[in-house]
Amino acid sequence: MPLNDEMRRLGGRWGTGSGWPKRLRWIEIDGIRGWHRERIEFNYPITAIVGENGVGKSTILQCAAAVYAPTDRETTSGRYASDFFPDTAWERIRLAEIRFQVRDGNTERPGRINRPSDRWRGNRERPERHVEYYDLSRVTPVSGRPGFSRLAKSEHTEVGASPFDQKRLARYSQVMGRAYEGARASVTNFDDRRPVPVLQWDHAQFSSFHQGSGETTVFELLQADVPPTGLLVIDEIETSLHPKVQRRLIGEIARMCRERDLQVILTTHSATILDELPPEARVFVLPQPGARRIIYGVSPEYAMSSMDDVPHYECDLFVEDMRAKIMLTELLTAADSDMARQCQVIPAGAASVCTTLGLMVGENKFPRPTRVFLDGDQGGAYGCHVLPGDDAPEPVVFKALAELNWAGLDVRVGRALSDVIDACRGAMTLTNHHDWVGSAASRLSVGTEMLWNLMCSEWVKRCVADETLTEIRESVADALRGQRWRLPAARETKRSIVRGESSQTIGTAAQLLPLFSAEVGA
Repeated sequence: MPLNDEMRRLGGRWGTGSGWPKRLRWIEIDGIRGWHRERIEFNYPITAIVGENGVGKSTILQCAAAVYAPTDRETTSGRYASDFFPDTAWERIRLAEIRFQVRDGNTERPGRINRPSDRWRGNRERPERHVEYYDLSRVTPVSGRPGFSRLAKSEHTEVGASPFDQKRLARYSQVMGRAYEGARASVTNFDDRRPVPVLQWDHAQFSSFHQGSGETTVFELLQADVPPTGLLVIDEIETSLHPKVQRRLIGEIARMCRERDLQVILTTHSATILDELPPEARVFVLPQPGARRIIYGVSPEYAMSSMDDVPHYECDLFVEDMRAKIMLTELLTAADSDMARQCQVIPAGAASVCTTLGLMVGENKFPRPTRVFLDGDQGGAYGCHVLPGDDAPEPVVFKALAELNWAGLDVRVGRALSDVIDACRGAMTLTNHHDWVGSAASRLSVGTEMLWNLMCSEWVKRCVADETLTEIRESVADALRGQRWRLPAARETKRSIVRGESSQTIGTAAQLLPLFSAEVGA
């Protein structure tokens, strides 16, 4: 899904390499809640940590917040590792360490706080930065928060308020999708330390005692005046918010980051939130026996499928993107339609994500049958297969069908052959092959995904050799039988995967099952 305007503007400014003079580069956690020196890098102003419950997402947020001392040493709002990781009757924190690296102006500064025995050390040497930390207590109804129920039952009157100015009120209305007439944090004569959100809408006003929790949550997030270069930490940002509000809120956060040089670290289980972020903003924490694997740039589809057991596919096939997913689905359907129904094809993200998953396949780290297919332009990688062709899916399919003068595609699309030829040849003149399908689909007045499905179907039927389909089927069948991925026997002979008289050679066994030296597979 295309990024919203605010996220695109944020990415544009981030890409200049300027701004964000205060930045947490990475943290490394050891000896806390099962972490063993795993490192988490923060490669974008907004970083979304995603993973199953209990994998350690909140621990990452707490460690990040504990890295910094408050900017005002006299304030009591600073947080310490001891606040987040106390000793209890059931746990004793010993030999714990949080290592980190921060940017402070033009200086890159490493640091650590640790607890070798009974006390945390290194707090005095922490860098200073304003940190706003929002845990799940923010979604507790106001009536259930300490002191507020007494306030509601008391005789009280409003004695002061901090109203939203027009800009903030407009942003709140935009995020919530409703035109509010006013919003303020009100204090009473009963307790001036507990402000109560009050909203005006449709010529009536409602305090947070009578609001939805989503309204109060967004109010309190937007009310916070995080100063420039601050760090905003939010646990499970989507809680109590429906998808439209989630999209608008993440756009508003992107605007705040761009305008104030803020850094935001959040956790989520929401595909909607991940879909609004670029790949460099997504970090997946994958649990493994005795360790965690940190995967960067995952797709929302990969993240969600990794955290869900429904539907009950028997085999996971990872590819780079949706174009590769459709290509592999058509290939496997042609090879064995029953087997295709057993498999879930999942766009995982960048090639680097797929190669990481391939390593896990090679090491037999997945609990269920899994294979990884890279695009043809990636060559080989340990634990991975390669889709037919020596290029990305779009050039492979377009060029093969072009040699056949697009025969058959006109019937499938329901357009005149001359129109199909003009649209597809015109698309191939574009510099970026990712734009080819969309351009041709637009000129033919058909859906982009539908056109690509039909193109892949025609390509498989007319261009792909039976031997290639057999190799794909066997690689998936091996996974379903529980066989480990292994280095294939070397095959020297190339062959054309194009039927008929064409001489184009866009697929080889060596590409489909990449060859490696014995040392790589050791």
